Amino acid sequence: MNKVLLSAAGVLVSGVLALGQTPTPNKIGIINIQAAIVGTREGQAAAKELEGKSAPKKRELEKVQGDINGLREKLNKLSSVGSEDQKQSLMREIDQKTKSFNRQVEDAQAELDQEQGRILNELGGKMLAVLDKYAKDNGYQIILDVSAQNTPVLFAANGIDVTQDVVALYDKNAPATSSAAPASGGATPAASRPAGTQAPATGLGAPVTRPGMPAARPGTPAPKPGTVK
Repeated sequence: MNKVLLSAAGVLVSGVLALGQTPTPNKIGIINIQAAIVGTREGQAAAKELEGKSAPKKRELEKVQGDINGLREKLNKLSSVGSEDQKQSLMREIDQKTKSFNRQVEDAQAELDQEQGRILNELGGKMLAVLDKYAKDNGYQIILDVSAQNTPVLFAANGIDVTQDVVALYDKNAPATSSAAPASGGATPAASRPAGTQAPATGLGAPVTRPGMPAARPGTPAPKPGTVK
């Protein structure tokens, strides 16, 4: 799913978050807001729920993709023994099924993107409130969001990444939910998905791909402390 994760991270944090009322001079931190949202118990529970909702469609698409691959194998076998009419008929059938499959993929992707955006907007609003409190309580003058691919941050010293601290504060103040995944895991359970697809780095949902096409570009991974790309 060439999913732009919450072009929203731009809407949520336009690159730089100037927070705190009376900060310690020059105290600056960085945060991967996308990783922070998905790293919370609520984020992981939402990801698990979204995977469950999208699983039936993924299985359906996987079956259609398998049928198309079967027809291609049949065509290959006919290449040396079949008549030209048989080959042309089979090629038309493959073409029709592939076009139909591509439309289904696009519709499923659009639906998944819309649901993911809704979830991230909802959790993002809560995350910004927690981030504001964290910045004020800890005297930060500026906290930069480094989740976007075009982040202006080229280098960050070790120890100034506050992502995990903010996740911990979010979970501490969030109501417990029995369906939430353990906060320490950070990974979302992988649901059944069409062959060749890859879950996005954010963990919310999984992209779908067309036969013979590369998987959708994953979201930006969380930066390692001290190295921001």
